[in-house]
Amino acid sequence: MEFIRKHIEEISLISDSDWKYFSSKLVLRVFKKHTIFLKYGEVENHISFIDKGVVRLYIPKELKEKEVTFGFSFKNQFISAYDSFLTRRASLYELETLSETHMYSISYADLQKVYKHTQFGNLIGRLTAERLFLIKSKREQSLLNLTAQQHYVSLFKERSELLSVVPLKYISSYIGVTPQALSRIRKRIY
Repeated sequence: MEFIRKHIEEISLISDSDWKYFSSKLVLRVFKKHTIFLKYGEVENHISFIDKGVVRLYIPKELKEKEVTFGFSFKNQFISAYDSFLTRRASLYELETLSETHMYSISYADLQKVYKHTQFGNLIGRLTAERLFLIKSKREQSLLNLTAQQHYVSLFKERSELLSVVPLKYISSYIGVTPQALSRIRKRIY
C-alpha cells in the first residue's frame, strides 16, 4: 500500500500516525474482468484506488449498443461514483472492470472517521474533490470545444495505453461518435 501513500503525498504530506490510521481502513477488493461492481440504482459506498486494472463508467441502456461510456480509470487513479458517494443517493450509472482489477477501498463510514481523527483527512478530502472536479471540467470542455477527431487524438496523447485495453466501441461512445465514425477517424489519422 505504500504506492497509495506516495500518491497521496503528491498532494499533501501525511504523518506516520495519520497514514497508519488511514491505511488500516483500506480493504483490498479484487474483481474479475467485466464485473459490474456498482450497479445503476445502488448507493456508492466506497472510494477506491486502483492498483491494477481498468474501470469504465457508463450509463446502461436496454440495448447494449446504446450505452454511454463517459469515463475510464486506470492504475494509480481513484475510482468512485463520487456523486452518489457524497449525496448517499442511488447512482445513475455503473462501474465495470474491463480487465482483472485490484483496488484498495475505503468505505464512506471509515472515511468519515479518517476526516474526524486525522490531521490530513479534511485536506485530502478537499484536494481529492478538487482533482475530480478538474477532471470532470476538462472532459466537459473537450466535448464542447473539440471535434471528435481532436478529442480522439487528445485522448491518446494523455492515455496512450487506452487503445490496448479499452474496446473501440467504448472509446467511440466516450468521444460521442458511432463505431463507424470512429473507424473513419482512425483511417484518416493512421
